[in-house]
Amino acid sequence: MIQKFYDLLGDKSEYYLGFDSPKISKEMITTPSSDFVDKIWLNSDRNNRVISNLQRLYGHGRLANTGYMSILPVDQGIEHSAGASFAKNPAYFDPENIVKLAIEGGCNAVASTYGVLGIVARKYAHKIPFIVKINHNELITYPNEFDQVMFGTIEEAYNMGAAAVGATIYFGSDNSRRQIVEVAEAFQYAHELGMATILWCYLRNPEFKKDKDYHVSADLTGQANHLGVTIEADVIKQKLPENNGGYTALNMGNSSYGKIDKRVYSELTSDHPIDLTRYQVANCYMGKVGLINSGGASGSNDFAEAAITAIVNKRAGGSGLISGRKAFQRPMREGVELLNLIQDVYLTNEITIA
Repeated sequence: MIQKFYDLLGDKSEYYLGFDSPKISKEMITTPSSDFVDKIWLNSDRNNRVISNLQRLYGHGRLANTGYMSILPVDQGIEHSAGASFAKNPAYFDPENIVKLAIEGGCNAVASTYGVLGIVARKYAHKIPFIVKINHNELITYPNEFDQVMFGTIEEAYNMGAAAVGATIYFGSDNSRRQIVEVAEAFQYAHELGMATILWCYLRNPEFKKDKDYHVSADLTGQANHLGVTIEADVIKQKLPENNGGYTALNMGNSSYGKIDKRVYSELTSDHPIDLTRYQVANCYMGKVGLINSGGASGSNDFAEAAITAIVNKRAGGSGLISGRKAFQRPMREGVELLNLIQDVYLTNEITIA
């Protein structure tokens, strides 16, 4: 099976598939495995119902019982506005098609809004695990603001039969401290009711854009991940890192921001994307809390880009991919093919942790 990825990646194959000199040794990482839930969560403070729902997530779809996850997230109708998200494929204004795509695509779960999942819950909540996104940004306030606000209650997610709830925190934003408190309290209640928790650990601050966009720097996203596992997220969602040195850039001149050790850049990371992602994994308790990376926006070379993202995540020690726009902004048949391609990375034994 690995040959198709060499064919797809072409002259980039060796860079991604041949990398074998990570700064943080793979022996330090808790890697995904068929007994991942037993190995990690039976020793935790999560109750039996949370552990059961974590097993539902890890035990469904084409990646069932591998320790890896492939999740279809479609909350962009709120986060990015429905018109901008669904104009390419208006079928996905209909919530049922979102759930059908996740099922046909062999995903572990489908993540979406209260409204999307609630309107089809009786028909599908027992057929694929639901992840209810409990907070959102919205783009109709004028002028646009960027904040995550609660859109419903934990009880609503519980009553529709959700296996998990998801939330976003904009770490570094003016409202981040309020969001941390809100989400921590919501996650505690979700755990009490027996649902698992997934945190979108995103950065948001205009000052993070300097000579490059440090919203996707390994050091800052790594620290966001570390804050996420601190409020007991069971899975962390993060953008794939594209650079490093966010702390260094923000400390130029007379400013004093955060704390950092130079060894992060010399001994714990290199410029290779697998090394940068390994640092994100390290901040998720060395892989004990699964890291799933986002698939990003749809573009002109989605299949190759999706394969690269999955390869980087897997070889770094991550737990899977959560890819939406690349899948739903195309005909369903092609969306299923793309989701299956991502899953095939995790099913290919020759693609191993670096």
